[in-house]
Amino acid sequence: MKMHANARLSLKGRELLVARVQDAEWSLSAAAEAAGISDRTARKWIARHRTGGPAGLHDRSSAPRQVANRTDERRVEVIAALRRVRLTGAEIAECLDMALSTVSGILTRIGMGKLGRLGLEPAQRYERARPGELIHIDVKKLGRIARPGHRVWGQTGRAAPGHHLTRYNQGWEFVHVAIDDATRLAYVEVLTDEKAITAIGFLLRATQHYATYGITVEQLITDNGSAYRSTVHAIACRALGIRHLRTRPYRPQTNGKAERFIRTMLGGWAYGAIYRDSDERNAALAGWLDFYNRRRPHGALSHKPPIARLNELNNLLGSYI
Repeated sequence: MKMHANARLSLKGRELLVARVQDAEWSLSAAAEAAGISDRTARKWIARHRTGGPAGLHDRSSAPRQVANRTDERRVEVIAALRRVRLTGAEIAECLDMALSTVSGILTRIGMGKLGRLGLEPAQRYERARPGELIHIDVKKLGRIARPGHRVWGQTGRAAPGHHLTRYNQGWEFVHVAIDDATRLAYVEVLTDEKAITAIGFLLRATQHYATYGITVEQLITDNGSAYRSTVHAIACRALGIRHLRTRPYRPQTNGKAERFIRTMLGGWAYGAIYRDSDERNAALAGWLDFYNRRRPHGALSHKPPIARLNELNNLLGSYI
């Protein structure tokens, strides 16, 4: 139960008060003085215990049993229906000519306070059973670091003088990521572009990396980028004995494990520290990736790192490495 900050009696204290009066035959005044409360308060708890037994010593809700101006249930159903089509509280309030505070209170009361995935199709979650059965591959563009920017200087308004000079515009780096569907074991490289030949080279090195863990890549899934739709990439997949799957157009959720890993990687590595230049940032990648694969608890893996998940699956499948 929630205790008031200035409450004299806890549940145990109320039980002790009742025991002193009814069992030990203390006077009401003596028991109240020992508990540090008034005679009136002690009399209240004794009366509650006589009426309701031990349950009567619990706190009661202070909410009124009836509210004269409570919103009609039919209006509440209308609010819920509008919420299911993903209207915000302010839009519902404007549509029904109601106070925003009233709409917000009703949405919270009926469990629709957070929009989340309300009204959307349910998320289709899946996880392959074997390491290497499916790997997710994606690319993230990062701007090259010419000098410390607003994240370091704390400037949220106009850029520093000279920031947009041509010599500071050094272009992009392309972070290619691969993550195993069953174990979340990740492999990352920072490369100069995202062309088909570069993507093929990354795929070859990724399969070799996974092979060091005893993982044979069977399938890979990518988006519909030009590099992955190219003929030479299809030939490379065929030569490696890998079946290539692609996501539905405008449907990044299909490759959600790679997308979520990129988000984690940006927060932990790319934007997780202050770097003087791109070389310093790239040098920090190996250490962070080792931490991710071997020590960082993963929420989808019962808070175990990917390497522990790999060992569990290898033992379960009878393949010890």
